[in-house]
Amino acid sequence: MRDIQFRDVAKSYGDVEVISGLNLHVHEGEFMVLVGPSGCAKSTTLRMIAGLESVTAGDLMIGGQRANDLTPAERNISMVFQSYALFPNMSVRENLSFGLKVRKTDAATVKSEVARVADTLGLGELLGRKPRQLSGGQAQRVALGRAMIRRPDAFLFDEPLSNLDAELRVQMRGEISEMQRQLKTTTVYVTHDQVEAMTMGDRIAVMNEGRIMQVGPPTELYERPENTFVAGFIGSPRMNLFDAKDLLGDAAATVDPLQGRARRGTLGIRPEHLLIGRAEGAVGIGEARVNRIEDLGHEALLHLSNARGSHLTLRASGDIRGTISAGETLSLALRPDRLHAFDSATGERLP
Repeated sequence: MRDIQFRDVAKSYGDVEVISGLNLHVHEGEFMVLVGPSGCAKSTTLRMIAGLESVTAGDLMIGGQRANDLTPAERNISMVFQSYALFPNMSVRENLSFGLKVRKTDAATVKSEVARVADTLGLGELLGRKPRQLSGGQAQRVALGRAMIRRPDAFLFDEPLSNLDAELRVQMRGEISEMQRQLKTTTVYVTHDQVEAMTMGDRIAVMNEGRIMQVGPPTELYERPENTFVAGFIGSPRMNLFDAKDLLGDAAATVDPLQGRARRGTLGIRPEHLLIGRAEGAVGIGEARVNRIEDLGHEALLHLSNARGSHLTLRASGDIRGTISAGETLSLALRPDRLHAFDSATGERLP
């Protein structure tokens, strides 16, 4: 295991700079998730660690050693891609053992290592099959096994679950997390799916346009986003973000956290923190019309709009089923201590 550190790293393609001033420290044994929208350079960041992309400026440190000029082989890092990249003409056993044989590992060691990985990932009954005879989940486990068998200092994952259906994604999230927990191998995992990020990472680095917007544990990013980008990106459904006056109307002047400057700022409120009716300690924010209801069984998402033109999402218990209908008007409230306030010009969180 080794730590990975970016020190003021930049990456350019000709005159186009895609990453600027990247500073990030992945600690030894940590599961770090890079998350962000398409085109935010998270995969480019991963490929720089692997040595598949060069570093234009700054220092990439792996295990305390400057790695800018190291070849991929010298870094001892295994990468799992979105496409499983299995050799179609080789059996599962041959795919697993290929890397060891290239290194001229002796036959006894190859056999024992294949057995070890197959046992860990439940591949024992699949060793004689070809990739075309595998399901998506089985093929992904083979790709994981091929990465594991080298006993690398770090694992890199580039959106490895995006080709799987929803049920398999949930299953494989658990398997990858458990594998990393057992092996304690430094891991960097790229995804655009913030649910994957929240459920898998020890820490999450949220990226946008080649910059790190915030790094921290999942709960920290959810409960205290540092800017409106993170506030809107982390959480499903996303945080409601509004101009203070549009959300609160005349109530803006009475809400303690907003007195003064924040009355002209941007407010955020999670869907589960909007209330129907009034409750002790809550501030009424007027009425809103129910435009649409998503009934998810255990909960319902109400999509609302108020007279000031704000659109809101409210998360409610599934117990409201049948008591509220589209087209109905509801009285809404919120607790001031659940509000997030941001500077409307910079998007940064207000203290």
